[in-house]
Amino acid sequence: MQIVATIDRTKCEVFRWSYELSVPKKLALAIGIAGLTGLLAQTRIPLPWSPVPVTGQTFAVLLAGVLLGRWWGGISLAIYAGLGAAGLPWFSGWSGGLGYLAGPTGGYVIGFILAALFLGHFTDTYIRSRGFLSMLALMLFANFVLIYVPGLLLLGLWLKSVGGSVTFATLLGMGAIPFIPGDITKAVMAAALARGITPKSAYNGEVDKGKWTNWRLP
Repeated sequence: MQIVATIDRTKCEVFRWSYELSVPKKLALAIGIAGLTGLLAQTRIPLPWSPVPVTGQTFAVLLAGVLLGRWWGGISLAIYAGLGAAGLPWFSGWSGGLGYLAGPTGGYVIGFILAALFLGHFTDTYIRSRGFLSMLALMLFANFVLIYVPGLLLLGLWLKSVGGSVTFATLLGMGAIPFIPGDITKAVMAAALARGITPKSAYNGEVDKGKWTNWRLP
């Protein structure tokens, strides 16, 4: 038990240290997460029936808010979207440019920012959210609602703009159903990693500080 407590104190000090970093250092970390997202975006499996490929980047997206907190996690994905739109070729398939965000996958990139803000908020605010099951539930919500909804909306608009058939079944078949197994797998992996690296004690004025002293997080 003493070893476990020591490890948790160490993790707590690391997270507290990261939250007290200067803005330039936080910006450097945010750029690092943006770069990791861009790197994992190149792990892609094209689907012959869909303009949306299977990629690995959502793994980094789900961890951005956990590692950097709400605002800097969101900023890291905003950097990813902004620099990519400006022409940096780190979108999926080594693509870049404003046209990418207006294309069939642009909505998912916008959803990345929302997901990082959401997960960062809960990680910052609630100790209870750092348990595996709690984090998995939050990550699944972020993935299937905050990322999928804007992704499907912009995919539908893109299909309509190119004269394609736009039905709810078409959207699900192109932009949701093929990705569900992989996204669940990535969420499980990300939640397990988050459970292992986040402290189970307060480091940032959490609202449930002291309420879960005797609660073993799953």
